[in-house]
Amino acid sequence: MSAPSNDALTQDANAGTTPVRDAYRFDEAALARWMEGHVDGYAGPLTVEQFKGGQSNPTYKLITPARSYVLRRKPPGAILKGAHAVEREARVLGALHGTGFPVARVFGLCTDDAVIGSWFYVMEMVEGRIFWDATFPGVAREDRPAYFDAMNAAIARLHSLDYRALGLEDYGKPGNYFARQIGRWAEQYRGDADAGHDADMDALVEWLPANIPAGDDTGIVHGDFRCDNMIFHPTEPRVIAVLDWELSTLGHPLADFAYHAMMYQMPPDIVAGLGGADLVALNIPDEASYVAAYCARTGRDEIADWDFYVAFNFFRLAAIFHGIRGRVIRGTAASAHARERAAAYPRVVALARAAMERCR
Repeated sequence: MSAPSNDALTQDANAGTTPVRDAYRFDEAALARWMEGHVDGYAGPLTVEQFKGGQSNPTYKLITPARSYVLRRKPPGAILKGAHAVEREARVLGALHGTGFPVARVFGLCTDDAVIGSWFYVMEMVEGRIFWDATFPGVAREDRPAYFDAMNAAIARLHSLDYRALGLEDYGKPGNYFARQIGRWAEQYRGDADAGHDADMDALVEWLPANIPAGDDTGIVHGDFRCDNMIFHPTEPRVIAVLDWELSTLGHPLADFAYHAMMYQMPPDIVAGLGGADLVALNIPDEASYVAAYCARTGRDEIADWDFYVAFNFFRLAAIFHGIRGRVIRGTAASAHARERAAAYPRVVALARAAMERCR
């Protein structure tokens, strides 16, 4: 994790740290005692700050005279069973770090609620740059292709790893990924009457499960592979750490890659995206070139059902936004961020429907 420094306006709201917010305070002396016993080379005194970014697992910067660390914890209070599984994050980070894949090193995992009130893990702090804007402002025009190639290489490498050899064969359910995911999100959509139903989502719920492409590849998938979930080298076009593994599991690599490449069609005000951007002027490779580079790296001739994978990912995102919309209507999600997501729901559904129609 890094305290990013960069140029887009959204950076100001997400980058860097603040004093620990009242709702997320914990016994810092107890943490220091745990660090002394579990983190090699730790030496206090310890100062704790909280990262401003909107992670669902609260994230803190731990500062000592010699070095800084990052702590990720489950939120305080009651949480849904299986949610905020920091132990899964620590496990996959440990497995990937051993391969040389760009992730932070984990120093220790604590599953004793008595220390700071919830489970947590401590990892190294990786210093570099995070780009919250997919157009990579502040990067020289001639250098942008190398940054996109670095992202492409990172996700292709992730999907090329043997999860069994890494001891991750029980990290998720191999097989039937699309059927299970579509069923899960369709059920959530149907079950939220407050958020309402519409013809586009109804069409997707009916069409997607009947048109899943042949083939059932399984690999380690990140689940949220975006430019703002990566740390780049301070001066070079190189990914030095991939962040936020909360949604990682075993799944279909093409679902994961299509989610990442969805940036080409994503309006930038919804999620970091390139929708409407002048790629030629920016010197950013186009979608077809980006997909071809991934195929070359993963031994594929092509991705025959590309628009299905795009439709699936927009559908999944629409279902998430639909759920947020329901919580906004019920008054259980009153933040400005939640209201923005709820307002974006119709546009995301329309993008999913458009991808589906291209398949047809």
